[in-house]
Parts: sequence; C-alpha cells; structure tokens
Amino acid sequence: MARVAVIGGGISGLGVALMLGRRGHAVTLFEQDARQAGDDLHQDFHHWHRPRIPQAVQPHSLLAPVRTVLRAEAPDVYADLLARGAREYHDFDWFDEHPPHRAGDEELVTLRTRRIVLEAALTEAVRREPTVEVRCGHRVSGLVVEEGRPPRVTGVQAGPQAHRADLVVDAAGRRSPVPGWLAAAGCRPPVVDSHRTGITYLCRWYRLRPDGPRDPGRVRNGSAAAFALAGVFPSDNDTFAVNLVLATSDPTRTALTDPAVFEAVARLFPACAAWLGLDPEPQSAVLPMAGLDNRWTALADADGPVVTGLVNAGDSLIHTNPTLGHGVALGLRAAQHLAAHADRIAADPTGYHTWTTETLRPWHDTQVAADRVNEQRLADSSAPPERRAAALAACAFDDPVVMRARAHVRHLVRTPDDAYDTDEVERHVTAWLADRPDFVAEYDGPTRDQWEALLPA
Repeated sequence: MARVAVIGGGISGLGVALMLGRRGHAVTLFEQDARQAGDDLHQDFHHWHRPRIPQAVQPHSLLAPVRTVLRAEAPDVYADLLARGAREYHDFDWFDEHPPHRAGDEELVTLRTRRIVLEAALTEAVRREPTVEVRCGHRVSGLVVEEGRPPRVTGVQAGPQAHRADLVVDAAGRRSPVPGWLAAAGCRPPVVDSHRTGITYLCRWYRLRPDGPRDPGRVRNGSAAAFALAGVFPSDNDTFAVNLVLATSDPTRTALTDPAVFEAVARLFPACAAWLGLDPEPQSAVLPMAGLDNRWTALADADGPVVTGLVNAGDSLIHTNPTLGHGVALGLRAAQHLAAHADRIAADPTGYHTWTTETLRPWHDTQVAADRVNEQRLADSSAPPERRAAALAACAFDDPVVMRARAHVRHLVRTPDDAYDTDEVERHVTAWLADRPDFVAEYDGPTRDQWEALLPA
C-alpha cells in the first residue's frame, strides 16, 4: 500500500483521499484553508470567503458520472448528499412517461444541488476514514524532488518539515502552484494547452417561499438571445440560481451587477421569468465570474512523464469553463481511476497519463470547440441561429430518441459528433421538421433594444 500526499481539499482532493483511503492507502491531505464545509450549509455557502474558488458560489448541476462514481465508491456519501437536500432529476422526467428502456438509460440522472452540499458530504466521510489524515490550515510550499531521468517527487514541503510520500496528487485547482515548483526543480515543463473563453457569468440565488408556489410547471431551464444566454439551476432545499452569460466585451455587463437590473433583464428570458414569477426570496447579491478558460495541464510530453511520483487531478489537470458543467464529473472520474491503480501509478505514472489523454482530454476539446462558437455568436449577434442546430435542440424536448442523444452528450457518455451524427437521430429530426414545415430558427430571449431599455441611462 502506498503513502499518498494530496495537495488541496476541494471536491477532487476530498474524493481522491476518500477513495484511496478506502482501499487501504495511508493518505495525508493538505488544505491551506483552515475551514471545511460543515452542517450549516447556508452559512458555508453565503458567508465563506473563498477567493481561490470563485466557482464555489456559482450554480452547479452534477452530471451522471458524479452519481455513478459515488454510488460505486462511496454509497454512504451519496445517501448523505440526498439527505442534505440534493435531488435526482432524470433527463426523461421532462416527458409524461419515460420511453422504452435502453441499456444505460438508468444512469442519465442529474443531481440538482449546490457544490457546498457535496463538499459537506465528502468532508464528513473523510473525517470518518481512519486511513486519511486531514491537515487543514497547512499550506504546501513545495515539492521534495530527487534527481533522476526523469526526476522523482518523494514528498511535499509543508511548514518546516518535509512529508514523505510514495505518490503526490496535485488537486490544488486551476491556480495550482505545482507547475512552477517543477520548473524551479529543473524538471521539463508540463504541457499546457490553454484557451481563454471570452465569456462572463453572472448569477443570483433565490429560495422558494415556504407558503408560495413550488413549481413553475414544464418549463425549459435555458433560454437564449442573440447576444446572451440565460438559465435556471434548480437546486437543493428549495433554492435555485438564475444565470446570465455574455461576452466579456459586452459593455452592459457591469450594469448587471445591480440586483434590480439583473432581475429585470433576466425576466426577459422565458426560463428565468417562469421561476422568478414564483415570487422567490433573493438569497445573494449578483455574483459575477470572469477570466474563464479551458486548460489542459499534462505532466507528460512526447518523451514521457516529466516527473514520477506525482500526478494531477481535478482542475489541476483539466479545467473547463462551467458552461457544460463538466468539472466535478471529470474530477471524480479521475479520482476513481487514480485510486483503483494507485500502486501502479506510484511506480510509473505513464499509464495514468495515457488514460487521462484518452478518456478526459476529448471533453476539454469539446468544450473548447463549443466556446469558440458561443464566443463568436455572443460577440457578433447579427447572425440568426443555424436552422438545423435549432431544430435539433428543439426536437429533443418532443422526441425521446433525440433527448437520449442530448443526454449522452450532457452526461459525458458520447461526444456531440458520436451522439448526434447517427442515422436514427437524423431520421427523427427530419421527421420532426417535416411535421413543422414553417419552423423558423429564432431566439426566445430579448432583442438588444429590449435588453438595453432596462439598463440605467
């Protein structure tokens, strides 16, 4: 069994530590924040200042791999997650009845919850795990590196003492200092592929009133204008978030941080209007997040691993902007694979790097491609939506076959090309269009004039 040091106590770090510990490995988790998620979800979510993790207060929909991994590796965590208020939503719940079952349909379930709920459930499970030691308030300041070809990491420096380990896992997130430490130690640099998205997020949290309406009815959770996207994220414990996405170059984005302006604009989108029409109680200010990118950081190049004794996981490995909600799912998948093969990876990380490239890298590339399309569309709103793409999106909410393909893409089962470019999907979309000869591709959100009419002069 390996001695493992995990850098970072976010979701990926907690997941790695828990899964390793339950396989008998001796794990020490280092987290520089002295605070951990606890039982007061409201206090932790709204009043825990976490500048290194801006996504912590943004809306999340936890995709199917999160549920699949937790039920396989930590069913107690999954049960605790539901007990704390997370809710299951199957993509076929949109229809009055689920279609005839196909293999894999049972996995197409989203967990509707805030990130803090999952953190709290994982934190509690890690506390109970006798093979895992958590050192909160302990900042790792460097790596212990031995010379070799390639060099080998044999531990971490935390305070005045070095902590020895057979394997170090970098789960320090998208701002991980590990690449800089490797460079300082004279290692070959990691291979970094980074793409700025050119979009900004703004969200606001609400809670349904105890004596008010509970459900807006059958309403799609997403809407779009030519220059902006809008969505609603139903969540745990009667909370939900309203979210707006627009280009960072949009001159109106600063005005949207005013709650009154944000809400007035959000009501121009059908999805948001339906939920805001329930008269919910605001729970937060408008929370912006920008500086988003998609970044792949490989600790291996054409000559093999740049170092042994060290691998990365979570956002340290693959960071994607949150439009498609991949982060937590990819982080837990990496944690599961790493835990299952820890001894082999400690001896030689080549297989882990190969697995991440084959299994996770395609989703980074998918996000990059999607963001290029969105950035161009949001920045240049003169072009109408593409008819075929609009028909495919609309058809999914009428046709379970197309909804299944959509769900496979959402839940990281198949890439868009694999899911949509099939004879079956083509037949169903063609038939849907034949029944609607007057179908016009158009946005359901506001025009630019309607948007700007609500902004301060």
